[in-house]
Amino acid sequence: MSGVVTGDAVVLGLRPARLPSRALALLVDLVVVWAAYLLISVGLAMATASLDEAAVTAVSIAAFLLVLVGGPIAVETLSHGRSLGKLACGLRVVRDDGGPIRFRHALVRGAMGVVEILMTFGVVACIASLVSARGRRIGDVFAGTLVVRERVPAARTVPVPPPPPWLVGRFAQLDLSAVPEGLWLAVRQYLTRMGQLDPGVRRALGERLANDLVARTGTPPPPGVPAADFLAAVVHERQARDARRAFAPGGGVGAGGRGVASGGDPAAGGWRPVVAVPGGGGTPYGGARPGGGGPADGSGPADGGGGSAGAGAVVGGGVPAADAGTAGADGEGGGAARATGFAPPA
Repeated sequence: MSGVVTGDAVVLGLRPARLPSRALALLVDLVVVWAAYLLISVGLAMATASLDEAAVTAVSIAAFLLVLVGGPIAVETLSHGRSLGKLACGLRVVRDDGGPIRFRHALVRGAMGVVEILMTFGVVACIASLVSARGRRIGDVFAGTLVVRERVPAARTVPVPPPPPWLVGRFAQLDLSAVPEGLWLAVRQYLTRMGQLDPGVRRALGERLANDLVARTGTPPPPGVPAADFLAAVVHERQARDARRAFAPGGGVGAGGRGVASGGDPAAGGWRPVVAVPGGGGTPYGGARPGGGGPADGSGPADGGGGSAGAGAVVGGGVPAADAGTAGADGEGGGAARATGFAPPA
């Protein structure tokens, strides 16, 4: 990467073109230009056959300057630095600040190119490009330009690390409908790059993202679960749901809005999630907080079809009790709660 800095003090990650690719692009341009020059010269020779020798010489010099010098200048000006050879090789001429070139830049490069390329058969240009740290020839130095690569290899996708095996499937009843895409993107980027962060920064950023995720889902993690493992487990659960929806239509897992109740001590894992009460304000990622759930005491509605333990109420050690209390056909709510948590391995 080059250290190209814009006028707004933004460092651009541009890749300077090296000598092999520039030489190939120049070869293509020279073939095209010389072919056009030969065709025009033949036509002018036939058209000026009746003129004297001085007139023929003047026309020949004008054709040389217009085609071999003016042609590349006009092409680079009109195409903003992309001649035919550069377009074929994926190169482009830009200013030192990364902006598109103008006529004065192309004029200086073309004028210096007569000396560097045409009169010395490219020897001076090759030496200057090899000596320069960014592969610039003398014309680029005087014009304040740089030849960069427009087509670069795509970066290899880094997969999200899997969660610990004992956390897989533990968040199957978690409501993820209120989590915005911006937060998912931030979590994925953190999980794929946390190995490159300082331990203190990694821990603080993981806890902040976990708190934001807890505020969106309304359900704190089980006690003793590190923030990074909690994030990985929730992302794994979302990927599993997406796979079920993609390959088995109608098989996705969904849940209603969830309430929040006391129970469990999340501080055992070294960080305390901040659980927002449904209906509160938004978070920095935008969107609405989870919808209101049932009461936190496990009692359900008494009307038709049996109630549940409050949609998404949290029971005991911080595990959502979506099915904690069920009622019979007589419509009476309440019931015995199921297992309320788990302890991570020692």
